[in-house]
Amino acid sequence: MSVLHGPVLLAATGLLFGAPLAHAQSQAAEPPRAVDPPVVQTSEDGFSLSSADKAFVLKTRGQLQGDGRFYFDDTDRTGTNTFVMRRVRPILDGTLFGFIDFRFMPDFGNGQPLIQDAWIDFRPGEWIRLRAGRFKTPFGLELLQSDMDNPFIERSLTVDLVPNRDEGLELHGEGQGGRWQYSLAVVNGDPDGTSTDFNGDDSFDLVARVFALPFKGIEPSFLQGLGLGFAVTRGLQFGSATNTGLVPQRSTGQEVIFSYLSNADTGETVVAHGQHLRVSPQGYFYWGSLGVLAEYVRSTQDVQVADARARLRNHAWQASASWVFGGRASFEGAKPTKPFDPKTGQGGALEVAARYHALDLDEAAFPRFANPARSVRTAKGFGVATTFAFNRRVRFAVNYHRTNYQGGAPNGGDRKPENVVLSRFQLTF
Repeated sequence: MSVLHGPVLLAATGLLFGAPLAHAQSQAAEPPRAVDPPVVQTSEDGFSLSSADKAFVLKTRGQLQGDGRFYFDDTDRTGTNTFVMRRVRPILDGTLFGFIDFRFMPDFGNGQPLIQDAWIDFRPGEWIRLRAGRFKTPFGLELLQSDMDNPFIERSLTVDLVPNRDEGLELHGEGQGGRWQYSLAVVNGDPDGTSTDFNGDDSFDLVARVFALPFKGIEPSFLQGLGLGFAVTRGLQFGSATNTGLVPQRSTGQEVIFSYLSNADTGETVVAHGQHLRVSPQGYFYWGSLGVLAEYVRSTQDVQVADARARLRNHAWQASASWVFGGRASFEGAKPTKPFDPKTGQGGALEVAARYHALDLDEAAFPRFANPARSVRTAKGFGVATTFAFNRRVRFAVNYHRTNYQGGAPNGGDRKPENVVLSRFQLTF
């Protein structure tokens, strides 16, 4: 058996304990690793703060719309001339960990503060995303177009039959560079033409929408801006005297033109009671300065008052065309070739548009479910719009709309036509 002598043992011990110390000293001598600074950006798209690898992003944006409404030839004074802050929206968008997106958008317009959007998107890939929260119901084409980009100040009569924003879950995505898109959602269920904040009954609506740009990125080039789609919602909705599940329909000038009977009218209240089914074929075409958009909406709603029940079938449709001078038309709004320069008076783009739209209410609604002396049976309107886009974010618009009615007046008469001039100054960033 060998024996280690004292000096050898002492040297070995020193090496054993000295090695970690030397390694620690060498690490301490190394300069600290530099941390990449955050990236701050300011542009027409707003203000953003992000990590260097873009895994964490915070964007602050906003939208201001100051409107004017001016009615003429209005002997019955059904409309009120007024200025209104139509939309006042601070917008907070962001990304967390590189695969979770979110949005929070309150609205202080119309003197009624509320939350428009509040959602989280789980995004493992572009072709599949899961959204939870409050968001636009994926149904109406014009409603899905941002109001920042619509060539008209107020949307068409089709929105009277379209669900607006709702709470729920949405599975959505796109493929082939946006050539096809899909949405599948489960939501609380909105009445036609409005938003809800809670589930008024014990059932949900199912929503499905597909939209395709079949020629995007391929020849012929003039067909790349063609988009076609179809959307459907189906659910059971049951109202009550305090929450009927039904709302009034409004004109382009935002005046009530149809409403169901309520307790104040006859002592009886009409409520939603049963199936609610909507379908909507839709499409658009953009090529150079030309833009065309069209959609049709059919809403079938079961209603009840006392012991009387009916399945009402309401229809609406619209077709619009626009042309951009000094820029390009798109679903994302007119895009000027170059921004307006106040020093030279050059740049910017002028968009002119025309629209025809109609709303037909089921004849079976009268007189048991709606008062024919107050609610119209049909509304048909024509509108023209001019918008000057100083750049992508600043616009000034003037619209004229005329809407003719059938019904809606005492003794079987027709409500007088609505003639309204709308103006808007808009800033978005």
